[in-house]
Parts: sequence; structure tokens; C-alpha cells
Amino acid sequence: MSAAPVNLLLQEIQYQVEETAWGTWRRFVYPTGNRFAEFKTHRSWGGMPLLHYTFGICPETGKRITARGVVAVGRFARGFVAIGQVCIGLVAVGQLAIGLVFGLGQAATGAICIGQFAVSMIFAVGQICVGKIAIGQIVYGQYALGQLGWGEHVWDTRGIDPIAQDFFLKLIGK
Repeated sequence: MSAAPVNLLLQEIQYQVEETAWGTWRRFVYPTGNRFAEFKTHRSWGGMPLLHYTFGICPETGKRITARGVVAVGRFARGFVAIGQVCIGLVAVGQLAIGLVFGLGQAATGAICIGQFAVSMIFAVGQICVGKIAIGQIVYGQYALGQLGWGEHVWDTRGIDPIAQDFFLKLIGK
């Protein structure tokens, strides 16, 4: 039997560990009522669990654990699908979402992205957008549709470029 983990203050940590058919839960409740929880699936792909979920501050390190998995969910998350306040993945959803393919968040990047501040290589939608195709309030792109826009073909409150008008009307099927 192994010894219980010890935190930085050299106090023994008594996790509540629960094995389920899907994976393992590891939980801890602080005397203040704050809690820590972590779940990892038994199955993995490419050395990563299929799902990794984290919540709260780890009692061993005093820091938040970054969720790392095929699907990663936590304040900090990294995976193929990452969901969290700060996340990096092929598909990322969070406040700061750095997605290779798709990003959705307050600040988002990705080939396709939606966000209050969206920076994309192809298609961006949001309040402030940069992308080849940019749709939003303040936009910059080759094809830009917004309240205030800059780029090659712009449709904004200052005027309508006929090429931009034709492009965006075709985009919505008209």
C-alpha cells in the first residue's frame, strides 16, 4: 500500500477516489469548503485519456491542473477538443480559445472562429474581427462586412463595394 500524497505544507492529503466503469474520479474537499475534482477515463488514444476533467486547485501543488486529453475540460485545457477559460486545441471553446480549426470564445483564433475578438486565417465573426472573410462590428479582411471595415472589398456604413456586396449576398444564398 502506497503512502497518501503529501502537499507542499507536508500534510497528508486524503483524496476520495472513485473507480467507475468509465474512469477514475479523484476528489478533495478543503476545510474551507472549496473543492478539487479530477476525472480521467480509463481509455486513451495517443497516450491521452479520452476525457480529462479538472476543477479547483490541487491540494498537492496549490495550483490548477491543466486538463489534457482528447476532450479536455478545465480552467486550463489542452486537447483535440478543449473547453475552458484558457484552452488550446483543434477545436477550442473558452474565454481565450486558441483553436487550429475552430475557436469560439471571448478572444478566439482558428481557421474559422467566432468571438468578441476573433482572428482567423479564413472566416471570422465577432465584434472585432480579422480574417480573409470578416463579419462583425469592426472588421478587417479581404472581404469585410461590418459597421466599420477595412480591406480589399468592404461593405460598411461608409459605403458598399459591389464585389463585397455580391460576395456576401452569394454567401447567404441570394
